[in-house]
Amino acid sequence: MSLPPRTLNTTLGIASIVLWSTTVAMGRSLSEQLGPITSACLIYLIGGILGCGGMIVVRGARSAPGSLDLRYVLGCGSLFALYMLCLYGALGLARDHRQVLEVGLLNYLWPMLTLLLSVPILNQRASILLIPGVLVGTAGVFLTMTQNQGLPWQEPSGAIGRGLPYLLGATAAVSWALYSTLSCRWAGGSALHGGAVPLFMLGTGLLLALVRLAFPEQQQWSARAVLELLFMATSSNLAYAFWERAMRGGDLVLVASASYLTPLLSMIVSMLYLRIVPGPRLWLGCALIVAGAVTCKLAIKAPPNKMVRIPTRSTVDTRRTQ
Repeated sequence: MSLPPRTLNTTLGIASIVLWSTTVAMGRSLSEQLGPITSACLIYLIGGILGCGGMIVVRGARSAPGSLDLRYVLGCGSLFALYMLCLYGALGLARDHRQVLEVGLLNYLWPMLTLLLSVPILNQRASILLIPGVLVGTAGVFLTMTQNQGLPWQEPSGAIGRGLPYLLGATAAVSWALYSTLSCRWAGGSALHGGAVPLFMLGTGLLLALVRLAFPEQQQWSARAVLELLFMATSSNLAYAFWERAMRGGDLVLVASASYLTPLLSMIVSMLYLRIVPGPRLWLGCALIVAGAVTCKLAIKAPPNKMVRIPTRSTVDTRRTQ
């Protein structure tokens, strides 16, 4: 018995969160061998090529994104590329391991921002519970990502040296939150919703290739590096495609709330794959993340009988925002 489309899309959104939880462990291992920019460039180039090839094989001419809303193709495509450029730029400019964790914290603010932006952009209705939910969830992300590290403001340094990675990390979080909500708004009713994701990945890979020319890196190729690269390219391709479907055809609030679990899952995978022993903050962070996700889910509900019209290039589809 097949699942209803909304349920299937929501399930795929949860699956994308599980796939993304491998990014830190695999990405860290791959970056040590190939360099962070080279790794990201190859991941998105290979992932984009695989995705475009798969769409052509499965859908043929129907996979062309020409029937998608131009706002989605250009606007969301730009946000997709901006997110990756800012994220890897922030990680590359971070001066030490502690600042990498702090930048990661800023990046993991995007679930909270997605929920907040769903109110003005998707006409969601929020209760006062949203405020404590956001605060509790954000505190959980902070504790999970920092673990036994000290508070970032305990050792202040130059504003310019430390400020740019934070600015890029915050821009990445805002970019992905906007991408998630606007893709739901602009392309939610399109039957070709998966066609543009591989193109977004391919375009991002090409942009990273240009960055790579300006910042050469040394590589140490091995069988492990090849396997990790193929895994990352495939899993990233699937994760973004699944997320796209969830954002435009699933339960946005449920999937965005569940995404609070990404730091926890990422730490568990990293602990097993990289043999990292987590500190006690991880367990407290886990409890806060779950509590924040549940609270945010309860805080935001769609207005009753509220219909959102989602224009496409050829038709105007109408669906209920949940």
